[in-house]
Amino acid sequence: MLEQYMNIIKYSFNPQQVGSLGVPTHTDNGFLTILQDDEYVGGLGMMNENGEFVPVDPSPGTFLVNLGDIAKAWSNGRLCNVMHRVLCKEATIRISIASFLLGPKDEVVEAAQEFVDSEHPRLYAPFNHDDYWKERLSKNLRAGEVLELLRVNI
Repeated sequence: MLEQYMNIIKYSFNPQQVGSLGVPTHTDNGFLTILQDDEYVGGLGMMNENGEFVPVDPSPGTFLVNLGDIAKAWSNGRLCNVMHRVLCKEATIRISIASFLLGPKDEVVEAAQEFVDSEHPRLYAPFNHDDYWKERLSKNLRAGEVLELLRVNI
């Protein structure tokens, strides 16, 4: 069973923070995030395949769905865990609502057999999500580095 939690994220940006990061560059540690981003204040940016941040402009009435590290592990690397950040664009309040679907509480995370074959050997050793999260926190690894520590085919 996957754990789920919701979070209201409030940024109170002041003039001195304009141009600085509100949230550092990271990947989400869970399986899936559904974000209702602030409809009026921009700042969310996603990294493209060239390593450049592309702004994700607010779009009223929409949700953003983002896959995390668990989705990448379960898909044997075929799905992408997108690097993203929040940049302070203006001195104002910015509010987002996020629903996080995490990893399994009492099960091992490993790629489904359908994603593993002779052309796609297993990329990551099986792991427990709680242990994964503790490792990520204890070493301050925010951008999928813990997955790289679990690689079995380098």
